[in-house]
Amino acid sequence: MAKKTLVEANINGEVVEFLCEPRQSLLECLRDVLELTGSKEGCLTGDCGACSVLVDGRAVCSCLMLGVEAQGKNIRTVEGLADGTTLHPLQQKFLEHASLQCGICTPGFLMSATALLERNSNPTEAEVRYALAGNLCRCTGYDKIVRAVLDAAGSIRSGVKTSRAA
Repeated sequence: MAKKTLVEANINGEVVEFLCEPRQSLLECLRDVLELTGSKEGCLTGDCGACSVLVDGRAVCSCLMLGVEAQGKNIRTVEGLADGTTLHPLQQKFLEHASLQCGICTPGFLMSATALLERNSNPTEAEVRYALAGNLCRCTGYDKIVRAVLDAAGSIRSGVKTSRAA
């Protein structure tokens, strides 16, 4: 049994300590240790983006990052997007545009789009498509997702509040 390492990170706005084995991925730590199951296990090779989270504001495939590398980092998962029961504008627009099917890829798309909109609140369609290029969806195609991101960008720029989650 490998010796576990104590890791302290800010996850979704809270300082959290957890133990992880040296070979455990951040995805495993989030899902299995911290019970944050929003990030999905897809390909485990960084090709599908289903496990994307924000690490210090940058979209990262959590399956490719070790849990011990989270030491001292700010990590945001899909669970950290909503403000209580109020959905993040991206979540609301994904619902309105029916930009999801089975849901496996949705958290990764949301996190990659969040990273984009936090650094560029007025992206072009090409910039949205480029930002989402590391995320794969086998259910819907990408047009509804791109429209949702562009619509969310408009809502964020105008300061429109989103509705409450059901």
